[in-house]
Amino acid sequence: MTADKPYPRPDKAAVLEKTVGYTFKDKTLLEQAVTHRTFVHEHPCFNATDNQRLEFLGDAVLGLIVGHLLMRVYPDCREGELTQMRANLVNETRLAAIARQIRLGEYLRLGKGERQSGGQNKSSLLADALEALFAAVYLDGGFNAAFGAVQTLFETVLGAAGFDPKSELQEMAQRKLQTTPAYQLLTETGPDHDKVFTVCLEMEHIRVQGSGKSKKQAEKMAALRALNKLK
Repeated sequence: MTADKPYPRPDKAAVLEKTVGYTFKDKTLLEQAVTHRTFVHEHPCFNATDNQRLEFLGDAVLGLIVGHLLMRVYPDCREGELTQMRANLVNETRLAAIARQIRLGEYLRLGKGERQSGGQNKSSLLADALEALFAAVYLDGGFNAAFGAVQTLFETVLGAAGFDPKSELQEMAQRKLQTTPAYQLLTETGPDHDKVFTVCLEMEHIRVQGSGKSKKQAEKMAALRALNKLK
């Protein structure tokens, strides 16, 4: 996208739409999602609208959809655990990483000064643009379209295996405490077709338990509780 073009080039727009998994009926919504306020200020002749309002809506859309996905993947999680997982998934760092994966920075319409200062790679701008993009899909195609776009772009962290709190915990524990969590199976109860496993996780000053229909699920529940304490 360049300053002399009021819309994304058709070929570039098509690439972004394919990546998101959605084709816009109203291309101006796609344009708005990638337009920063500095571009609007510097190019009033384009009569463009920046992405701040879309970013506001996108934050709510993303929170709702990620919450829905987490409840589907983790039916036994408590509210506090789901809240922590959602926070881990929709923070600025995570959103910016996803935006970089789809090369969203290449599509941003920025003012000259913002572009010269590396705005196309700033985490805050990338995260805002990604939220705006989800809002644009929602406004253009409705909730189901937005749900599909979020699921597509979050599949690396919310795929078939789900978000992995054990990996998150191990990374954080090594960074903050220079240690690794230890898991121990405490109990295994119930008939063979409906067993419940309880696991204890110990790490420095943290000792928590988790239960689930498998040892792996119990370990994930324990890791979630440890993440809550560690954060």
